[in-house]
Amino acid sequence: VVSGKSHGTKNGVIRVQSALYGRKNNKTCSEGRPPREFSNTGCSQNGTGDFVKNRCNGKKVCEISTNDVISPDPCYGTYKYLQTNFTCVPAIHLIACYQSYANLNCDKGRVISVLGAYFGRDNKAVCYASRPPSQVENVYCSNSTQIVAKSCNGRNSCTIKASGSVFGDPCFGTFKYLELSYVCKCK
Repeated sequence: VVSGKSHGTKNGVIRVQSALYGRKNNKTCSEGRPPREFSNTGCSQNGTGDFVKNRCNGKKVCEISTNDVISPDPCYGTYKYLQTNFTCVPAIHLIACYQSYANLNCDKGRVISVLGAYFGRDNKAVCYASRPPSQVENVYCSNSTQIVAKSCNGRNSCTIKASGSVFGDPCFGTFKYLELSYVCKCK
């Protein structure tokens, strides 16, 4: 679990610096394992950093299973681990329930820079009011999207609708929402 609870700011969100799936040393996660399973210290899965960044950047909490990154196996016979380095950055965090609008706004002289945006569902306790359980139980259908960044980056304000017509439908039958984080930068 990568958690974006930040010290000193209630609006901290995750900014992934790097991620590794494989093995870079013979100490991490080696207890009780035979030496042959951790002797290969030059093993890593290509694309893990980009995968974790796409999944987690801009979120307050992000959970990743090693099952999400194990294929193809980068080094058969080596006992591997997932290591993530991240920081928490202050940001404006918004959630817009399905068919509602996310309004991104910056003060005069500042412009929007989107840190991360996701459409779907990864939490039963978000946008669940008046919904039958069957519409909120699938929490494995959140997709990273560049649509918000392409529409809003560099603008002073921006409104975007949380709808399937804008983002597609990553999980039919599930009540979805748009989750995003952004900062305001000087022009």
